[in-house]
Amino acid sequence: MNTAAELREMSDEQLELTLKESAEALFRLRIKAQTERLETPSELRKHRRLIARLKTIQGERQKVAQATS
Repeated sequence: MNTAAELREMSDEQLELTLKESAEALFRLRIKAQTERLETPSELRKHRRLIARLKTIQGERQKVAQATS
């Protein structure tokens, strides 16, 4: 879906929006997993990893911003 290189090309606002959407999707999947069987259980892992990538890139950008100021 989104590689790290693609994510790094996004603006900060796009990253934040993607993070929010992924977190909401993960929440919905977790609720669905509790109430019924998921068609694609791998979606949980996919969203967790995407969220981790997004947070890592945001952290990298914050470190760069702190280092330059």
